[in-house]
Amino acid sequence: MTRIAVIDYDMGNLHSACKGLEKAGAQPIVTEDAAVLAAADAVVLPGVGAFDPAMQHLRDRDLVRPIQDIIASGKPFLGICLGLQVLFESSEEGQEPGLGIIPGRIREFQPEPGITIPHMGWNQLQLTQPDSALWRGVTSGDWVYFVHSYYAEPRDPSWTAATITHGTQTVTAAIARNNVMAVQFHPEKSATVGLRILSNFVTAVAQQSLALAW
Repeated sequence: MTRIAVIDYDMGNLHSACKGLEKAGAQPIVTEDAAVLAAADAVVLPGVGAFDPAMQHLRDRDLVRPIQDIIASGKPFLGICLGLQVLFESSEEGQEPGLGIIPGRIREFQPEPGITIPHMGWNQLQLTQPDSALWRGVTSGDWVYFVHSYYAEPRDPSWTAATITHGTQTVTAAIARNNVMAVQFHPEKSATVGLRILSNFVTAVAQQSLALAW
């Protein structure tokens, strides 16, 4: 069974992420141990809350360099919600530097008539990388569940794998490049579509592990 390490850094509901991965056919392992992360088939970084506390918790656990090294090694990595945002260099939400994996910044939604902030609830994906492994069986227009007041703005738009529109603002909803994948929404709360996305990630991990075994 595919062993996926879920990073425990006191920033989110790990239970729901683990249940989603279990339903997708993986064996989730909750850990803050860098050696366990390195030994797993893949790593998931979930998160709910604010940017600065998240980075502080990762630094307090000496996890910043291990995460950077794991991503650099080519191991499949999935960020969820705040776990996407901390992959960037910085955020308008705080002062702490991010992990710096993705060049760019986390921006705050700007108020406008008729929209709510935080952006909370269901919204429709528009796929900009339709051939990404994340989107097998997923199409533009599918609904997923969001809770966020800030959004990712990669310096290189080719990182963006999907967008959503909130009011007049069209923003990044997912990123993907090589082994790095991340979603701003909560796949574990996004019903059938969310489970499909998690299953796609687990399948991609299993296929990579099989290829390495050969």
